[in-house]
Amino acid sequence: MSSKGIALVTGAAQGIGRAIALRLADDGFDVAVNDISVSAELQNLAKEIQGRGRTSSIHVADVSQDEQVKEMIEAVVEKHGSLDVMVANAGVAGPRRMVIADVTVEEWDRIMNVNARGTFLSYKYAGLQMVKQGRGGRIIGASSLAGKQGITVNAYAPGLIETPLMFGSLPTELRASVGTSHVVEHPGD
Repeated sequence: MSSKGIALVTGAAQGIGRAIALRLADDGFDVAVNDISVSAELQNLAKEIQGRGRTSSIHVADVSQDEQVKEMIEAVVEKHGSLDVMVANAGVAGPRRMVIADVTVEEWDRIMNVNARGTFLSYKYAGLQMVKQGRGGRIIGASSLAGKQGITVNAYAPGLIETPLMFGSLPTELRASVGTSHVVEHPGD
């Protein structure tokens, strides 16, 4: 059975990550799965993906650690030959109490390291790999509980747009070269 490509799902051992991994397999992708440790749930997920006629592999990494994410992406590519879809799903819930004054610095750091830094590192290394492959790809990130309120969160990538933010801090000699290095050969305005 031919594959639509290789997908990597972080935080895949349970919950939403597990469901995404299975859906990608059902949709024809080979799926690499990640979590912070090898568990029976993660092993069973890989077996279930394989049972659906897809290839799967397990990649243990802490998404908040730069070198571990980089090595995870490299290992997926070494095992499967490429990376076409990155689902940055790994996340941790915050403390159950709602009063910010009661949240410790350690709790805050853990949440931000996994939920923000982990997403950034997943995007970074998957994006670098996809650029290296030269055929694009898809990067998808989990968001927040806002979805439970009927809110859809989207992102857009407008490319290079000539704005004071973009060009105001560029040295004059770099401004002239920006257009020649841009995909559409000139910035939008």
